[in-house]
Amino acid sequence: MKKISAFVLIVFLMGCGIETAGTAATVATLKAQEAKQGQEDKEKIVNQLDAVSNQAEQRLKEADNKSAGY
Repeated sequence: MKKISAFVLIVFLMGCGIETAGTAATVATLKAQEAKQGQEDKEKIVNQLDAVSNQAEQRLKEADNKSAGY
């Protein structure tokens, strides 16, 4: 009877370890996806800032050309 109880206890504890490992893997996967999304968001914002900067520079050039024409 003691052998069966010990076996059941070992199987139960192994199951807990497997669950913990599975949870850790899931959390790691979610963190990796979160990091990837953050990088994509950063690149998008940098591209938007570049576009706005280019528009501002273009407008400044146009304003300089108009004022030089007078």
